[in-house]
Amino acid sequence: MKRILYSAALALACGSALAQPRIAVTDLAYTQEVAEYFEAGTHQQRSTLNANATSVAATGQSSGAYVAGRYSYVQQRELGSFSNDIRSALLRGTTFRLVQAKAFDAGEPQPTKAEQVLNQLQTGQMAKPVRQPQVHDIVARIRKGEFAGADYVLFGTLTSLQFRDSLSPIQGTSNASHVFTLDVVADFSLIHTRTQEIKASFSAQGAGSDTKLLSSRGDILPPNRGQVIRDASRSLAGNVFSQFSEQIGLAEPGLSRQLRPGADLQPLPPGTVPPAVPVRNSEPVTVLR
Repeated sequence: MKRILYSAALALACGSALAQPRIAVTDLAYTQEVAEYFEAGTHQQRSTLNANATSVAATGQSSGAYVAGRYSYVQQRELGSFSNDIRSALLRGTTFRLVQAKAFDAGEPQPTKAEQVLNQLQTGQMAKPVRQPQVHDIVARIRKGEFAGADYVLFGTLTSLQFRDSLSPIQGTSNASHVFTLDVVADFSLIHTRTQEIKASFSAQGAGSDTKLLSSRGDILPPNRGQVIRDASRSLAGNVFSQFSEQIGLAEPGLSRQLRPGADLQPLPPGTVPPAVPVRNSEPVTVLR
């Protein structure tokens, strides 16, 4: 009897674990326009000299080409500084099984503009442009297999990242306050990997700051950039989880069961150790004999 109960409970626990949806959280995708200066040139020279007792003959030949300029292109990148806290929030607040996604594949390295121009000068043929993978094309990345094993992908796109410095005098004193702030804004979409259906979509914001008091003595107190980035990351993760939990059951009501009751949606204060994830109790099993 005990063996039957144990086997049934174990089977139920395994089935429950296998039934839990698996989700992959991407690093924040972004594009950046880059401008570069290039130079390319070729040069050939040939000369001959013939002389005898009565005459001297010389011939020369020279050719050259030089091209210089500036060109711009768009870099496709991912920013991984803010995704770990989002994964931590999902681990603490949901029963989703997290799957590690592959890093974005930007394709084979392309020749520089100088190399392309030099090849055109030497061969007379213009290189054909090669289409590179797009970091924002999440459907193509899913079909490529970058999120193998995941049922859902939480895809994030960085829309704004701004550091700000502000210096404000304190009235009635000779001191001033120096505030160093980081603001982060990103768009997120929860996408089903099999149907490409969007289950949730929202914009989230995070912020972190460090304040220093400066005196008239000329104190130099550099801001704690690491702490500011950490606080902004935790703030962003808290806002992501708050909106994620609000929308998770709208498109598919069954997903709302993955939220843990009473999950803390606020980011952890600095220096706080995340609480242990509670173990989900198995449902009682009745065996009929």
